Amino acid sequence: KLADIDDDKCISCGACMKACPFGAISDRAQILNVINEFKAGRQVIAMFAPALEGEFGAGVPVAKLKKALEQLGFEKAYEVGLGADAVAMAEAEELLEHLKAGLKMTTSCCPAYVGWVDKHAPMVKPFVSDTRSPMVYAARRVKEQYPDAEVVFIGPCLAKRYEAEMYVPEVDYVMSFEELGAFMVAYDINPETCEELPLDPEVTKFARGYAQAGGVRNAIVEAVGNGYTTLAIEGLDKKNQTLLKTMVKKPEAQFVEVMACDGGCVNGPCSLAPLTLAKRQIKKALEK
Repeated sequence: KLADIDDDKCISCGACMKACPFGAISDRAQILNVINEFKAGRQVIAMFAPALEGEFGAGVPVAKLKKALEQLGFEKAYEVGLGADAVAMAEAEELLEHLKAGLKMTTSCCPAYVGWVDKHAPMVKPFVSDTRSPMVYAARRVKEQYPDAEVVFIGPCLAKRYEAEMYVPEVDYVMSFEELGAFMVAYDINPETCEELPLDPEVTKFARGYAQAGGVRNAIVEAVGNGYTTLAIEGLDKKNQTLLKTMVKKPEAQFVEVMACDGGCVNGPCSLAPLTLAKRQIKKALEK
């Protein structure tokens, strides 16, 4: 019997895919679509999520992966952190507006969480930020510079594929870290031997910190100051779902970051590195 996924309930978090011991559930890869764009001679731009740091081992920082992406055929590779900084500024302003109106606020950058609110907890919706995700803001920046290019988001998140298909026309394809790894193997590219390309100096360490749980909260605190109560929620288990629903009458904090995956994006369903290793590599990168 085939697995039956109820689209009316599914939030595209990928938890079932990650938990299935038989590998019977998988997403629809878009790697062939990207390869066909290369073969057609089209301009293709990559945008990689901050969670890419450490995914291919301690000896492969994102500075090397930028070069690997260019060797694959991408004309340029941009950090989605460009969009994360924009999200932090927008959500900081929005938080102050919410508080002025007597409302608390949660983040909106995790599409699985937003999907959970839409399908399972509509009473929480007035508290959810209206700010779009970092992927959206980064894609808009790329499209402004390369209006005719195909834009490919690369990340650990299955829900990003749904978000892009439904709500983000600026993103043409979504590839997972698993697909990127397969891509490099197929093209015989060893990222560990690639030279390091400079990272964008415009991207702050707070934007790169979006990769792990608490990162969005840190960025908002940096923008608005320490005079507000904050909370970071990792995972959407029953306990956290109940906690979020009680926010309607008894909020735990004025600002709440919510990530559907334990540990944040670094532990997404399409991530490669163990959570402890990924968090250690991100911490190391942020300390530079």
